[in-house]
Order: sequence, then C-alpha cells, then structure tokens
Amino acid sequence: MSARIVLITPPLDDAEAFAGALGAACAGGRVAAVILDLPAADERSLVNRVKALAPAAQAEGAAVLVTGEGFDPVAVAIRGGADGVHVAGAPEAARLRSALADGRILGAGDLRSRHDAMEAGEAGADYVMFGEPRRDGSAPPYSAVRERAQWWAEIFETPCVAYAGALDQVAELAATGVEFVALREAVWSHPDGPEAAIAEAASAFAARALA
Repeated sequence: MSARIVLITPPLDDAEAFAGALGAACAGGRVAAVILDLPAADERSLVNRVKALAPAAQAEGAAVLVTGEGFDPVAVAIRGGADGVHVAGAPEAARLRSALADGRILGAGDLRSRHDAMEAGEAGADYVMFGEPRRDGSAPPYSAVRERAQWWAEIFETPCVAYAGALDQVAELAATGVEFVALREAVWSHPDGPEAAIAEAASAFAARALA
C-alpha cells in the first residue's frame, strides 16, 4: 500500500477564508490527515477556528488534528470537533496521552534524536513525525529526515510521518516505507494551487508503487 499525505496548514488567523482552499486540497482523497497550526489566542477563538475548518477536511475523509503553543490543544480539539492533537516532543506526548483516552489521535513531532522518537512511541503516540520545521524556523537536513524515517519504518510498528520540504522529495521519502509523507509549504505556495500540489504528490506515490 502506498503512502498517504499528512497536510500541515500555515498559521491560521483567518480560518473561514481558508476553508475553501483546505477542502480543495483534500478533495483528491490522498490526504489522510490535516494538522491545523493555530497561533495562540483565547480558547473560544481557537475553538471557532477549528469548527470553521474541520468539516472541510473531514468531509473528504481526512482526520483533523490541532497543534500550536500557548493554549490547551486537547481542550480546543475536543470542543472544536477535531480528531486529535499534534504535539512537540515525547514529554508532551506522555503528558497528554491520558487526556486523549477517548480514541482521539495523538501525534508527536519535533523529535530531535532516535531516543526522543522511541520515548514518544513508548508514551503512546499514534504516530511519530520526522523533519517538520520547528517554531524558530530551523529544520533538520533532508538526508537526516530520510535516514531516520527509514530506520523507524524498518523497526517499529507505530506509524511514521516523514516531512517533505519540496515535492521532489515525496517519492524518495515514500520509498523508505513510511506510512505518511507530510507536506506544508510545498502545497500552499504551489504556483498552480494546492490541488495541483496534492495531485503531483499523489502521482509520485503511484509511480513509486509501480517501480
């Protein structure tokens, strides 16, 4: 089975204006999950942003996760109707696992070492993600992301997400055996729009599956 896409949004200040683009990106059916990146705000505002966006993705079969700093992501996810949360680091995953005991998804990223990834898995994360840009704008080199993704996929049963900073990385990351490839800027900055970016990524998956 070929990999699927985890789509990360840009920081969402105007959720209602973004709903159409999000729905269009998810319409092809290859997006397994959407991570809503929410800038810090009061909880009511954040819940309303999730309520405005989640249906656009969920209607296309994509799970919706909440991420961000300066607020309680679990409360926002539950009140907003999201399917789970994406958090930074193994300690945060361990802290929130029991709060998501109702079946909602807990994803862990910002894992800076193999040890961090194993700790996140042991804490009960439903997936681990390698390579996504950090809050300060830095990111690990692509070669390290590919190597770590392959290492995890070969050894562990917990699903793995590998972050692709560009569409030409999608096929190679999928070849590592990961279940998911994450995309962000490569989708939202695509000159032909997000739908074209998702279609290009899906073609890369299909080509890899036939190779």
